[in-house]
Amino acid sequence: MDKQKLYEVYKHHKGEILGAAIGLAVAAAILLLGVIKAVFVIICVTVGCYMGKRLHQDKDYIKNLLDRILPPGTYR
Repeated sequence: MDKQKLYEVYKHHKGEILGAAIGLAVAAAILLLGVIKAVFVIICVTVGCYMGKRLHQDKDYIKNLLDRILPPGTYR
């Protein structure tokens, strides 16, 4: 298959392809690790993606988060 045709198929069916890939990854994690460990990995990945997105949007996100959790200035 041509790269252009493959790209067109991907562009047309992006949601289905990504959903199938995520489903395959979750199923493999459950089979290899077990349910509890797989859920833990999924939670860690989700939190990491969220924090990475927030950090990309706001460079001072970690400092602001630590200021809310700890008394201001204790981590510097």
